[in-house]
Amino acid sequence: MKTLLVIEDDHAIRRGVCDALRFAGYEVLEAAEGSTGMAQALRATFDLLLLDLVLPNYSGFEILEALKQQRPGTPVIILSARGEEADRVKGLKLGADDYVVKPFSVRELLARVEAVLRRSPERPAPVAQLKLQDSVVDFARLEVRFDDGQRAELSEREVELLHYFAAHRGRAISREELLLRVWRIEPQNHSESRTIDMHIANLRAKLRDDASAPRLLLTVRGKGYMLAAP
Repeated sequence: MKTLLVIEDDHAIRRGVCDALRFAGYEVLEAAEGSTGMAQALRATFDLLLLDLVLPNYSGFEILEALKQQRPGTPVIILSARGEEADRVKGLKLGADDYVVKPFSVRELLARVEAVLRRSPERPAPVAQLKLQDSVVDFARLEVRFDDGQRAELSEREVELLHYFAAHRGRAISREELLLRVWRIEPQNHSESRTIDMHIANLRAKLRDDASAPRLLLTVRGKGYMLAAP
């Protein structure tokens, strides 16, 4: 049986979500504010976190960032009334798997929970390093080291992207597949595709991969992106 942690300060919403999850057969842990939520997120045993953004003491973004630093493989769904694109992008960049805007139906929430839990085992197996043409990506240290001695830091999302590209090296991967397998969200609109493009642009810059003529992260017209074969 899967265990879910719900961090939500609105009593009525938290009670409704927890009751619906328990009725659906999940074990549920809950926290009503940021301090307790932070402690549970970092110490408790659970399979998925449902996280509100606006909380007393610690914000949802702070909890998400701490969780991804200490327990990077933990799936997270953000539950928030803040549906602006900037908040969605920030949550996804910090490592959230999905983002549900309030008000939402119980049916939608359960469907998203099931989808994230179903895909979580599909994350690529960890790889310690990735050798590129003139650099080495160190996944554990979240950095790329160049042959000339220079280094560049990578975000956790950038590392996840490179993990997925490395696991499917030489194959064109669509934006939709990246959203499903790396972000763990269902593709819905063009703004989410632009998020992929933004991350690819940032990765190219950090890998010294010329955007006008890339050698590593290739654009495959009409299909998506591909990590060039060695």
